[in-house]
Parts: sequence; structure tokens; C-alpha cells
Amino acid sequence: MSKLKQKLAEKIPASRERISKLVKNHGKVKVDEVTIAQIYGGMRGLKSLSTDISYLDPEEGIRFRGYTIPECLEKLPRAEGAEMPYVEGHFYLLLTGDIPTQEDIEDVLEEFRARRRVPQYVFDLLRAMPRDAHPMSMFSAAVVAMQRESVFVKRYNAGMTKMDYWDPMYEDAVNLLAKLPEIAAYIYRMKYKGDTPIASDPNLDFGANFAHMMGIDHPYDEISRLYFILHSDHESGNVSAHTTHLVATALSDAYYSFAAGLNGLAGPLHGLANQEVLRWVQNLMSKMDKTPTREDLKKYVWDTLNSGQVIPGYGHAVLRKTDPRYTAQREFALKHLPDDDIFKVVSMLYEVVPPILKEHGKAKNPWPNVDAHSGVIQWHYGVKEYDFYTVMFGVGRAIGVLSNIIWDRINGQALERPKSLTTAMLEEIARQNS
Repeated sequence: MSKLKQKLAEKIPASRERISKLVKNHGKVKVDEVTIAQIYGGMRGLKSLSTDISYLDPEEGIRFRGYTIPECLEKLPRAEGAEMPYVEGHFYLLLTGDIPTQEDIEDVLEEFRARRRVPQYVFDLLRAMPRDAHPMSMFSAAVVAMQRESVFVKRYNAGMTKMDYWDPMYEDAVNLLAKLPEIAAYIYRMKYKGDTPIASDPNLDFGANFAHMMGIDHPYDEISRLYFILHSDHESGNVSAHTTHLVATALSDAYYSFAAGLNGLAGPLHGLANQEVLRWVQNLMSKMDKTPTREDLKKYVWDTLNSGQVIPGYGHAVLRKTDPRYTAQREFALKHLPDDDIFKVVSMLYEVVPPILKEHGKAKNPWPNVDAHSGVIQWHYGVKEYDFYTVMFGVGRAIGVLSNIIWDRINGQALERPKSLTTAMLEEIARQNS
């Protein structure tokens, strides 16, 4: 048993006892109420899910196991001379709640290396797909194809006890996560770079190996580490996280569950926001025959708002300050691409847009979110294929959702099965309460 798995196993009894006591002693305590507007409005804001992996603080942004993004970037171990922490260390934090030591990191790095090899049939499948297939279709298909490797399915069919479900779920989750960078990079090189895949380097960590297989030099390894960490988790209510969790409550294995989450991520309301930001900025720049001034940008922003559109990349349902994920990427860009033309515009928009949105009066949060920056940095380093951005989002999101479904099995998460009501029933409830 690896040190990471052993560390996780040591935390299981206390977690199970804690939840058992909570349900036994306070199981009937009301947490929230649901309104008709919420039922028809996507259940937004309804407090009905539990996760200890991450929490979205309205003032400080996402907290991973209680740590803010600046704290994670400061405290998590990194390779010698590297700017950004190991992705493997972030996974350790999400899974255990503890900051790993250097010894812990070495163990996790070795565990990931041992599980990294992608079966040849996955590459054969990808090559058999139409070359114009969407990269997310390819990515999801590759994940589902590996379901035949599931340890959970074999152990379940052999009759393991419910208390042991977490063990093979851990095996599946780590096996899958370790393979995702190579699958993603293979899709990219096959589809967009003349079918020239680059072999995995066993000496490189998760983020650096992805950059290597993408064929992009330093400091792309640094932004890859940062990108995957920033996109790893965002509570459990977003489509990709909730879908992965929901499917896993049926005791579907990690492959089925994560593939379902990827299919949700592919939807334009979830995973395409950074593409929309980049398109909007590039469209802005194409309409001007010079580098836009602040006055040019102010006019363009007002024209966008007055036409009934929103400013992509600005606003957040919960946050009331600048998204720390945006800030982390901005600091990287200020250091590594300060003279990039698109970044200059994005930087000016950071100064121009919030005051306008405040004056406009309709945005609860006028500050930029993570999507306002991520596409710009990818474009700078040559990843200019919009459709691939969601694949990279998926690689990062796997870190959080796979951690969550391991804990779902640890804590005996029940099959999710809400009750449905007809419109007539809701009308009757409304009549009785009016």
C-alpha cells in the first residue's frame, strides 16, 4: 500500500464516526428550503450537497481543504527551481486534507509514474475516430474505453463489502488520473499538430510531462501546473462535479463517472467560458486598426452592454471580489508575457470593466473570474485551438472530482434520488401558500 493510500486509510474511521454521529443526532435538522423559483432555476444556491474538498468563500474565493489559493501556491511543495507546486502535491492535499512533505511528494510522484502507462487500445480507438471529431468527444471516449481496467468492478462482482468500496475506487481514480495528461496531449498532437505525438517522459511530473508531450517549452510547464491546480475543484454543485458525483452514487466506477462529468463539462454553459472571453477580446481588437486605448475599451464595453450582452469573464454567482484564480494567472502573465498584445488588452479591461459594471448596476460582482485570463495565456504559448481548452479544463477538474468520489465511497454516500413534482402540483402548493 502506498503512503498516500495508507494516510487516507488512517483518516477513514474518524470521518465515518463523525458523519454517523451527525446523522444520528441531528438528522432531522432543516438545512435549507427550496422555492419554486429554485426548482425552475437550476437549483441555484440550494444547500443540498456535502464535500470537504473545497468551499467557495464569497470574499476569498475557492478554498481547497481550508487553504486559499495564495496559501496553496505558497505551501505546497515544488520541484527544485520551479515556480509552481507539483500537481501531485495538490492531489495529496485534496485527498487527505494535509500539506504533503517532500517525502510524501516523492512517494506520490512514484505512484503516479507507476500508473502512467496508457493502454495501446486507447490510442487505437482515438486514431479510429473521425479526425474532425470534437476533442472532448475523443477525451470522453478514451476514458470510457479504459473502463475495462476497473478494479472496482472486479472487486464488486467478487462480492466485496460496502466498507471496502473506497479501496478499489481509489485504485481506479489514481490509475485514471495518472493517464490523463498523456491522453489529452496525444489528442492535441494527433488532431492539430500533423499527427506527431510525443512520448511521455518518466522523469517529469504531472504538469511538466503534459507540457513536454504538448511540445511546448518552459515556462509552459509552470502554467500547466498552475492551470490544473486552479481548475481542480469548485465545490460540488457545478455540472462536471455534480454529474461525476451523481453517477458515482449508483456505484458506477471512476471511468463511467468521470466520463459523464466530462460530457457535462463540454456543454457551452460550463466549459466554454474561457473560449468566449478570448473570442470577445480578439473580436474587439480586430475592429480597431490600432492598439486600443482605455477610451476605446470603455466605448466597446458600453456598446456591448447596451446591446443587451454581458461582458464575458466578468461576474460570479458567489464571489464578491476578484477571483483569486484570475489573480494567480495575471501575476504569471505580468512576469512571463507582459508585452503580449492580447494580455495588454486584458490587463486594461481589468481596470476599465469593473467601474463600468458598477455604474451599469446590473452585475452583483463586477470583478473578473478565472475565465477572463486562462484562454489568453494558452493562446500566447501557441495553443490556439479553442476546442481543446475544455480538454485541459477536464484534466484539471479530474483532480477534484476523483478525490470527491473516493470520499463518497469512504463515507457511504447514498444513491442520489430527489423527488419530482408536476407543474400542477407546484401550482397547487403555490395556491395553498398564497
